[in-house]
Amino acid sequence: MDQDLRKRLCFADGRRKVDYVLVYHYRKRSSVRGSPSQHRLSIISNGSYPLGVEEKDQEGGKDEPAEVVVDVGPPDPADGEKIMIREEFEGNLRDAGLEIEHDKENKAHGHAFIRLHAPWQVLSREAEFLKIKVPTKKSYELREEKGLAANMNEVWRKLNQPFQPKVPHQEQEHSRTKFLSHCFSRDKLHLYNIKSKDTFFDNATRSRIVYEILRRTACTRTCQTMGITTLIANGVYDSAFPLHDGDFHPSGQAEGKNDRQLLHDEWARYGAFYKYQPVDLIRKYFGEKIGLYFAWLGVYTQLLIPASVVGIIVFFYGWATVETNIPSQEMCDEDQNFTMCPLCDRACDYWHLSTACGTARASHLFDNPATVFFAIFMSLWAAMFLEHWKRRQISLNYSWDLTGMEEEEEHPRPKYETILLQKRQRKKKNKKNKNEVGRLYLPFFMCFMHYAFH
Repeated sequence: MDQDLRKRLCFADGRRKVDYVLVYHYRKRSSVRGSPSQHRLSIISNGSYPLGVEEKDQEGGKDEPAEVVVDVGPPDPADGEKIMIREEFEGNLRDAGLEIEHDKENKAHGHAFIRLHAPWQVLSREAEFLKIKVPTKKSYELREEKGLAANMNEVWRKLNQPFQPKVPHQEQEHSRTKFLSHCFSRDKLHLYNIKSKDTFFDNATRSRIVYEILRRTACTRTCQTMGITTLIANGVYDSAFPLHDGDFHPSGQAEGKNDRQLLHDEWARYGAFYKYQPVDLIRKYFGEKIGLYFAWLGVYTQLLIPASVVGIIVFFYGWATVETNIPSQEMCDEDQNFTMCPLCDRACDYWHLSTACGTARASHLFDNPATVFFAIFMSLWAAMFLEHWKRRQISLNYSWDLTGMEEEEEHPRPKYETILLQKRQRKKKNKKNKNEVGRLYLPFFMCFMHYAFH
């Protein structure tokens, strides 16, 4: 199982990790397997059979079947152009330092995968360029709380223990020993706690670095394009994505699970709805921006619980007082026989007020004297939610070493960025067509205006 997983996540040598995958569709010329003499008739009819092959096979005495390529038609010029663009783009990626491994194209047509690996030289260079913060060897100890606050925190921790996700390394992340972080620099490698160059940068950071290289690599010789997004929009590649850390199905104890399996068991499962989110593990697997988003979503959902409880109380108050509501009683009393005017001039008839009894009762469930209290409560709730999220965000920024970082534009995945680009192109085309239609009808409109006023 481990060897099969290593084979899927690594190159053929089993050592270099796959950091990114490019996918494209290929189509080869059709081929016929077997001895050339068996397919001589069909090949001669196409006029592409080399006459010297059969004599060479007879002289060599080899009976092994050979693969004969048959030209079934002229190749598509667009496919040849895409092949040239891919060759130039992959050559530029090699010049940037990435290592590339291709799949063998065994079928006549289908999808082929290109695996990319970023060695240590590329990771260190790009991490310095992107100013990625990494932990250093220097550490410090958090001050231990004492007195009443420490006792209250201990009681609260024990009460929350059943709702905490079972993440093995979560206790280490919440330990009192913290390491200082600093922007990576190749000149200061002695400051960082580098146990292994292969695992020093996590998977999210490696994928981010490779994507930055893919985004800024250009093809200037075959076509004037910049980045993997434009190539996907032009159909040169079908998709580009990083790989997960293996399968998400459980495989034994929690200590032997990878991060994806832990996230599936303790977070992305209906059975774990009552547990807190493993925000630190989400940040480690998906990155800081995704981690902050789910942290905000968790705070918002958590604070909606008291708001929903108050709303349910207000609803039940309206349900309990609907029988004593005077407007509802008057509208539902058929003995009073209030006759109302028609709702329209000709087609409508007179109607009785008692027919709106159900609507009056239903409106009282949501519009009663307790609704005023609920409106005031929600105003205070909104202010409390904003302040609570500010405190939570500052705490996460400090824990994840996000303080002092500049806000960067979040680039969508190439596939969805391509969809947005195609929508913009269609919008421009429609606008151009409308302008052409307007210019076409403009002379007729001018002639009409001339004859109308003269």
